[in-house]
Amino acid sequence: MKVTKWKVRGMDCSTCALNIQRYLDKEGMKNIRINFVTGDLQFEQSNTRSEELLKKGIERLGYAIEREKNGSITTEKTNSLSPQLIRFLLCLPPTLLLLFSHTLSGWINLGGWLHNPWAQLGLTIPVYAIGMHFFGASAWKSIRNRMPNMNVLITLGATAAFGYSLYGSFSEQAANFMFYETAATIITLVFLGNYLEDASIASTQRALQQLVKSQKVMATMIAFDDEHREQYFSVENTQLQVGDLILIKTGEQVPIDCKILWGELHANESIITGESLPVRRLAKDRLIGGSLVTEGTVKAQVTATGDETVLAGIIQLVKEAQGEKPPVQQLADRISTIFIPSVLIIAAGCFALNYLMLNDLVAALLRSIAVLVIACPCAMGLATPAAIAVGLGRAARSGILFRNAKSLELFQQIEQVVFDKTGTLTTGQFVIGNFHVTDSATSQEQFKFLAYSLEKYSNHPIAQCVSKTWKTKDQLQFKKIEEIKGLGMIATDLEGNTYSIGSWKMVEGLTQERAHNLYLQKNNTLLGWLDIADQVRPEAHAVINYLHRKKINTILLSGDTLERCEKLAQQLGIDVLYAEKSPADKLTIVESLNLEKPTVMVGDGINDAPALAKATISISMNDASQLAVQTAQVVLMNQGLKKLPAALGLGRHTYLTIKQNLFWAFAYNVIAIPVAAFGYLTPTFGALVMGLSDVVLAINSVRLFVKRVE
Repeated sequence: MKVTKWKVRGMDCSTCALNIQRYLDKEGMKNIRINFVTGDLQFEQSNTRSEELLKKGIERLGYAIEREKNGSITTEKTNSLSPQLIRFLLCLPPTLLLLFSHTLSGWINLGGWLHNPWAQLGLTIPVYAIGMHFFGASAWKSIRNRMPNMNVLITLGATAAFGYSLYGSFSEQAANFMFYETAATIITLVFLGNYLEDASIASTQRALQQLVKSQKVMATMIAFDDEHREQYFSVENTQLQVGDLILIKTGEQVPIDCKILWGELHANESIITGESLPVRRLAKDRLIGGSLVTEGTVKAQVTATGDETVLAGIIQLVKEAQGEKPPVQQLADRISTIFIPSVLIIAAGCFALNYLMLNDLVAALLRSIAVLVIACPCAMGLATPAAIAVGLGRAARSGILFRNAKSLELFQQIEQVVFDKTGTLTTGQFVIGNFHVTDSATSQEQFKFLAYSLEKYSNHPIAQCVSKTWKTKDQLQFKKIEEIKGLGMIATDLEGNTYSIGSWKMVEGLTQERAHNLYLQKNNTLLGWLDIADQVRPEAHAVINYLHRKKINTILLSGDTLERCEKLAQQLGIDVLYAEKSPADKLTIVESLNLEKPTVMVGDGINDAPALAKATISISMNDASQLAVQTAQVVLMNQGLKKLPAALGLGRHTYLTIKQNLFWAFAYNVIAIPVAAFGYLTPTFGALVMGLSDVVLAINSVRLFVKRVE
């Protein structure tokens, strides 16, 4: 199915997003993801419906569409004022004159003209016209499509006050019908609230915007003239193609993913990995676009462009995760779908009851208007996306990538963490510690040659250690060679001799020993064994201690020998140990553990993929350049085990922030609407409170940027 990505402009609240989602769902689109905070829309086209028709359909709902180019839309920062602020500033002067007319006329001689109904009408018309051009047009489109949005409430409230006052201007009792200032103030304050809300929401996207800005920079391209001399010229990095040569110097940003051909440098990769210490990069090493060169000069070849770069992949991951809705949001969405019709019914009932009980048309009208303008469906819709945007943004800035928003909610349930051993709790950077040839007919050189010949066909970290250390130009020709996961390599040469190298299980009938990493045999004769040394990660002990302080059980699950696993578990203080387990065993164990308690599994993301898939939350640790092959829900960049506490903490605190936001949103509407209905709030104050309610949620969410989460 074709995936379409658009940017939607003009969404004011979650109701807008739900309306667009309902429309696309009705048109047969699949996997619809829309985030009203960022405006990102993504869906799969499951039929022949043209994009142009879908675009026009969304525009009929009152929204504008922009197509994504090169995988992302970058919003250039300008010095111009936002449209909401411009509308507010245009409406403010006449509104102030209307609002303070009585106060001003008491101590400044204005000749009483501000009390003239026609003068007040003249001041109100520009404000009302601006308001209806924005709120009214949006409200009318939403009603016409039978998908009412929040602007319906604002339009009805302002129009009721304006129409009532207009009637008074043509009657002989104008003094009793003068509520022009109410209509103008509602519109002006809602514009102010929208501006403050937009500014607050923009702050939740701060971390993501930093990544987006790093996508577009200038690069120094290398070309050659007719005499094969190098020529340098500046181009935008979006113009580069795979294979182009570029020059990168001290102080410059690496413009795009590339491989060093000449020179060396130190690069700060914190924008990708969260690590601020510069790392050394040499010839043949890969550089990640967005990194900052702190020292050195290199010539490099472009390896990826556009959507294929690491930075673009990270941005897309964050956007997709932000567009997903965790289960906690589903209740808010269900309420949002019936919220506006419910408020309209409450407002009508409020008017009728107040008029019957008080026999006062003015009081009944003002109370019903207050109900309309104080109700805030945006608060319920903003509660979850605002917190998720900040949580995912901070995580990405720290080198932690969440593939979906559901993981954030699941973290607060976690009671146990399962660790793989090799490359997770240990560095995975192996060296051959010791080896011994047990067969008298085999020399050490023959032993090394056979071990290299077998292990060079495997991608396992231990096998790569052997093949790199004992590499030779000579090679043994095999008729058949096979890797058995969890055991090792078996092969048959052209003369029919059989070989194997792997764990003790491969030579179980040939020796009683189990203490060594690798055993080599030929034709059922044990030739010798190897010990591989692996360093425990310096941060592993601190991570295990952190989990114990949080009352989270720790489990080691490894295919390594029982002796080695026991030594590591004792050294780190791990609670439970499973050793000498095959990939199939690991899958079964994780599945069983997950049935008992919500479980996190931490592995390398590739070799442990089946077991990772069975965990409540799967976390992989790998290099940033391998992001595309990861299937785990959470990725700790650059082998970042020390980021595990931050990942767990961010998940828990993001979910806590979501709950706080939802509590505020529900409590606000449950309390504010009855207070307005009983006449304790004027429409003017109601509009102000409504505008500020979303700002409170945004500010609470932004606290996640600086809040201690570990």
